[in-house]
Amino acid sequence: MSKQFAIFFGVGVAVIAIAVVLILSSTKGSHLVINGKILKVRTGALSDNDSIAVMDLRMENPSNLAFVVRQVEVTLEENDGTMADGLVVAKGDLKQLFQFNRFLGDQYNDSLTIKDQIAPHATVDRMLAARFEVKKQDLEAAKAIHVSIQDMDGPLFETTSPVK
Repeated sequence: MSKQFAIFFGVGVAVIAIAVVLILSSTKGSHLVINGKILKVRTGALSDNDSIAVMDLRMENPSNLAFVVRQVEVTLEENDGTMADGLVVAKGDLKQLFQFNRFLGDQYNDSLTIKDQIAPHATVDRMLAARFEVKKQDLEAAKAIHVSIQDMDGPLFETTSPVK
């Protein structure tokens, strides 16, 4: 292999690497990603065998596209590893939930609902409530609560928080 060929080959590889980096960095905002976490979890008993968890979420959309909520799922990971599905409380029922269950405190944020939008480059605080068919002490002793939020176009945001 000649010295001239090695130089041209090295320059060619460097040019291609620079082009790939520029292409990837220029399309970075086109990939829909949500960052966020559960800020606080409040729990309470609705009956002897039913309990409620109210979660305050903070979500950030660093992309150039709006995140539109398609589906919200909440699951509880119990100490023995079993998973219990939560029933998400509808936005219309939240006022009654807080009115008749004062132990939950007040509603600080808007509810996260289907078709709710998180604008590009925005940070929003939302609230989510879910009912579980477990006793209050089992809910409070559980390992974690998992929240899964899916966008209309498919991307999925998932976060986990300890119950207490």
